Parts: sequence; C-alpha cells; structure tokens
Amino acid sequence: MSMKKLKVKTGKNVAMNQRSVRFVALMLVFTAGVYAMQKKPLALDGRWLFKVDSLNKGIAEEWFSQSCDRSTWTEVDVPSYWERYHGLETYDGVGWFARKIEVKDVSQPLSIFFGGVDDDAVVWVNGIMVGVHYGYSESFNMPIDQAVTVGTNEIVVRVNDNSGPGGIYKPVTIVPTNELDQLFRTKYGSMDAKKSAEWVKNAVIYEVYLRSFSKAGTLKALEERIPELKKLGVTVVWLMPIHPTGKINRKGLLGSPYSVQDYYAVNAEFGTLDNFKSLVNSVHQQGMKIIIDLVANHTAWDNPMLRSHPEWYTHDVSGKIIPPNPDWADVADLNYDNPGLRQYMITMMKYWVRDIGIDGFRCDVAELVPTDFWEAAVKELDAIKPVIMLSEGTLPEHHIKAFDLTYSWNVYDVLEKVINGTTPATILHDLLKSESYQFPKGSLRMRFNTNHDKNAYDGPAVEKFTPQGARATAVLTFTYPGIPLIYNGEEVGNTKRLGLFEKTDIDWSKNAEFRTLYETLSLLRRQHPALVSGSYSAVQNSENKKVLSFIRIKGEDSVLVVINFGSAPVNTKLKLQTNLNSKWKDLFTNKNILMTSGQIEMQLSSLGFVVLSPLPDN
Repeated sequence: MSMKKLKVKTGKNVAMNQRSVRFVALMLVFTAGVYAMQKKPLALDGRWLFKVDSLNKGIAEEWFSQSCDRSTWTEVDVPSYWERYHGLETYDGVGWFARKIEVKDVSQPLSIFFGGVDDDAVVWVNGIMVGVHYGYSESFNMPIDQAVTVGTNEIVVRVNDNSGPGGIYKPVTIVPTNELDQLFRTKYGSMDAKKSAEWVKNAVIYEVYLRSFSKAGTLKALEERIPELKKLGVTVVWLMPIHPTGKINRKGLLGSPYSVQDYYAVNAEFGTLDNFKSLVNSVHQQGMKIIIDLVANHTAWDNPMLRSHPEWYTHDVSGKIIPPNPDWADVADLNYDNPGLRQYMITMMKYWVRDIGIDGFRCDVAELVPTDFWEAAVKELDAIKPVIMLSEGTLPEHHIKAFDLTYSWNVYDVLEKVINGTTPATILHDLLKSESYQFPKGSLRMRFNTNHDKNAYDGPAVEKFTPQGARATAVLTFTYPGIPLIYNGEEVGNTKRLGLFEKTDIDWSKNAEFRTLYETLSLLRRQHPALVSGSYSAVQNSENKKVLSFIRIKGEDSVLVVINFGSAPVNTKLKLQTNLNSKWKDLFTNKNILMTSGQIEMQLSSLGFVVLSPLPDN
C-alpha cells in the first residue's frame, strides 16, 4: 500500500470495535514507577502523559524539558498490549509522551527498550536526548546511562508518524543493558521456519510498477523485455496490482493500484487477461517465476463485493462501512471474522495459481489480515504447486506456516543513519543477532535499498543515499543474508519518484554502470552458494564505526564483504582467522589481495566496497 506499514491485527478474530482502536494503542500516560535494580526488567505499563503536536512546535517550545508544563496533557491507561487502548482514534502526526520513574540504583548500565514505534522516535531522559530511532515496527533500544540518576527521572518520547495514526504501540521497558537480549527473544526464535523451495531461497526478486516500467505501461511492453530481466539475473518477477482500480474516492488521476475493483479482472490500462497469460508463459519459458500483488485487507468502494456482501466489511457503531484508517479513504476495510469472505479470497487465490499459472503472491499489509487465514490459504495453494509467499510485514509468526519471506524494514531503516554517521556500521551485525532471537530458524527476510513505497515517499536510492550510496547499499542487499529485491529503474540509477497515483516514466537511457553492477551482483549469488545460504560472521576492522566487514561461508565457498559507509576514504585493517587462505581475489576488479598473519589491509573510497573470494594457496 502507499508507504504505510500498518499495525498488526492480533488474534484469530478481530472484532469491529477493535479494528477501530488498533491505531490508538499509543497514548501512553504519566505515572511514577520504581526501579530498584532487581533482575526483573521494569515494564512501563500503566499511565503516561500524551499531547498531540499537530503544529510540530514541541521541539521549539522544548516539550522535552523537565520544566515543561504538562498540566494540559492527556492521561490514558495503558495495558501491556496496544490493541486494548481506547479513546484517541483520531490522533495523527507528531505526538509526545511523558512518564516519571524512580530509580534506586545506577551502579550498572541501563537501557530503555521499545517493542515497536510507528514511525520515528526521539527519546529524552531528564531533558537529555539519549537517542533517535528511524523506522517502523521492530524492536530497538537506547542506553540511558548519560542521563539517568538516582531518584525521580522523567522520560519523554516524541513520535513522528509519517502517514495515518501511529505512536508507541508496543511495551516500553527499563532494563539493565546486559539483559537486553532477553527482551528481544520471542517464542518463535526457537521454532523452525516454513520450508521453502530451493528456487525461493535462491531468488532475486524484481518489482515491476507497470505504469512506470514502459512508456506504453502495458503487460505487452513488459513481456518484450523479459529476456532483459533474465540477463539482469532476475529469477522472480513481482507485479504490483494488475487489477482495475476503483473510481469512488480515487486518489490522483489514475487511482492507487492498491484500491482493487475486481480481484478476477485485469486493469484495461495494462491490457487483457490474455496479455497477462502470455506474459506468464514468457516468464516461465525463461526459467523464471512470476507473482502478483494481493491486496487482501481492503477493496475499492466500487468493488461488487461491497454491494453483494456488505457483511464482509468492517462497520462502525452506526453500521457504516469504514476504511482501514482515515488516511486510506479510497478503500473499504474487509472483516475476516466472516467465513464467507475467507473462502472467497482463498478460491480467488487458487484461481490465479491453478488456472492462470502464477507462482505466488506478494501480500499487501499482510499483518492486518489474520495469520490463520494466510495459513489456511497457503495450505490449499501448496496442494496445487509450491508457491512463494511474500509478506509485507515483520511478524515472526508469519514464517511458521504461512510465508516464505517478510520485509526487512529493520535494515532499510538504519541505512541512512549509518551513512550519515549517527549510527555505527556494526548495527548491521546487531540486527542479525536480534533477528535470530525474534524469528524462526531459517526465516528468509527480503532485503532492499528501496521499493515502490520508499521510492515514492523517501525518494529513489540515488536521491536518499547519493549515487555511490545506492551502489554500496545494493552490494549490501545482495551479500547480506536474505533475498534481494530490485525495484524497477534501480538498474539504471533512476532519479525519479514514481508516484503511485499517476504515470511517471523511467528514463532507461542513463547510468549503464548500475546495470553492470546488478548483473555482477546477481552473477555472484549464482556462483557463490555462500551468498545464498552461507553462515555469517562479523569481521573486525580498524574502522568499525564506518566500515562494515563480514564473511559468508558455505562448505568450501567463502566470500568476504567490506563496505565503507563513510563520507571519506579510509584505510582499514581487517583481522581474520589465520587458517583462511592468504590470497584473495576482488570479485569486481579481479585484483589479488594478500592476507598476512591473519590481516588484510585495504583502502576504500567514500561509500566504496570490496567483495573478495579466496584463491588456492600454492
């Protein structure tokens, strides 16, 4: 959907009133807690103070200060789980939260842990900023040692939500820093992920926005270029929604592709069903797979389902059908409490797989649809043939029976911070560690440096990270554990924001060096099994704040990756195991590099990278 990664509908059945409240579980209110440095972390459930900052004036007026007058702030009771909160459904944008705690002992380092914030957060303790977090959903923590004192302490959190209602929507905890790992652990971390087909594990996914992919904007125009995508190294072609878009409450001239008018039809803007069948056949002839976007959480207001089965939709207390949230006014929310809706959607999914021949689905805002629905659907799809299921979500439970892949927002969200120097490059090691605590063993995460949402709202990778930063982050995407995504146009260093409601053409005549880069990265994944399913080990270097270095190993295959995320050239020394080969080849330049006494020394340009493979020692 357009940019927003929404919150989770928890449980198998979500009642109508809970749907209305799911964005409200954010309004944390003021109370005093006592932290006695016990072994048990202090969960900050209870009461906080909250104030909407619709004019975004809180920073200028120093609402983070201990001297701030909070007499007009709102009090809301906060239980442990965000979906239970009531009364502030209309909150949107910037919001401030405050709470006081009593600390008895600061003899060991303390951190504040957030289960999830939507979207960005700045945190102060006693008026001192202790950290900034960018991104959505996944857990994060900040050390508070430089600000916390014995006695009364005040915590203030500013949450900047980018679209639709948002805020702090998972528990907040004060914990000894050496016990943080326990908070990152989930029950799913000890489970095994759903087994995926080998072609899924080996995938290089290419996302197509038909309106922008060609001047014609059609399925035929895409089909003509399938051999080109094959050469690029693509193995799975993902089409954004191909269905007709709704006209009622339409956004922009063409409407959002995520406002689906008919799940069984093809948008005439793109062509016909026969055109799509021809495309599927061409993709399969090239030995590739094809998936389509499935928008299962909501429909257009003029979808025939709304007239024939209004009971399948979410209604407010007055009986009126409502959108998922006020920002998504062009769509009506579906209610999966209804068995008839569930069966309709599964039958429709089976039609596209069995009768049309597609190989799976990318599932839009999959977290908003109950997990048990996805599990039931996948069971029936897999009975037809093995499919790939991609969740636009971050729920560990999705990996158990329903999905092969989830979105790795966590990596994307730190890239800018690493490049601008506010966060050390080693955070990318830490993210894999926290993933191992949260996600089932063998979970596949989709890695990306942009996608249709991020291109449209953050800007293309060359804009957000600079052209060289786009190259460096692409290297990370293809060498870091997970499945890489290419968004159409990135292979020519696209500089345009591809709006979701209009047609903006990609200029395919520029930046041939980007295509060469992506072709090389895809080739490396084919040639080196270590990059697909090898182990990951951090490699120490002398510039750890700026330089990320790691080694992937599978059997006899090893690949060493070094990326300078800094804005200046660096000389760095890498310390490796002495039992590794002494001769290494740069896989981009074919130059040889020697390791001496377990060390490799190299010079890296600004946002430069080196990918090495060992040569036989003679």
